[in-house]
Amino acid sequence: MQQPSALVIGETTFSFHDFEEMRPHIESAIGDAAEVTATTDKDALADLAGYDLVVDYLTDATLTPEQLDGLLGFVRDGGAYLGLHCAADLINVHDGDGGLDKRDEPFPDLRDLLGGHFLTHPEQSTFGVEIVSDHAVTDGVGDFEVFDEPYQVDVDDDVTVLARMAHPDLTDYPVAWIREYGAGRVCYASLGHTAEAFENDDYRRLLRNAVGWLVRD
Repeated sequence: MQQPSALVIGETTFSFHDFEEMRPHIESAIGDAAEVTATTDKDALADLAGYDLVVDYLTDATLTPEQLDGLLGFVRDGGAYLGLHCAADLINVHDGDGGLDKRDEPFPDLRDLLGGHFLTHPEQSTFGVEIVSDHAVTDGVGDFEVFDEPYQVDVDDDVTVLARMAHPDLTDYPVAWIREYGAGRVCYASLGHTAEAFENDDYRRLLRNAVGWLVRD
């Protein structure tokens, strides 16, 4: 089987999600599950011909109409989308001076694509991740602990939650879920603020499984 082609996109706008720092860890976690092209150029989303999968590590989800149409059309027509960590942050945007501004509501088209969005988070900590669904994405993945930024998220009722948080101070927020979007498939996984998360063997297996499920024939 030919190795699927993935566009991995992030940004260097914010030091806390710096793509140049995190890109090697993302690529290592995906491993040989896909042939990766990494970019910080959002214009790459306007024409995704030649790619099977988009891996999203953007914090500021502000897109031009061409970029948004390219991404949504790609997935709707059968392409695959894997959102990692900050991809669910559909409220925070760049303030033009290195900081953050907040939108009143998440970007609606991207919220519809993802099936959920980031609300807030406490400090980074060690917490558990419990696998709650038997699925191709969770095949061979056991419950595990990870040091990361625990994301509190809002999710739609029609997503399939695969893993949930086991945190001493938080409710059991979803950590990973899947859904369909048109003819395409979507998976989101909230871990990925730290290198330690991407180095976790169970998380790496989950992500590689996710790539395989997303780009199925």
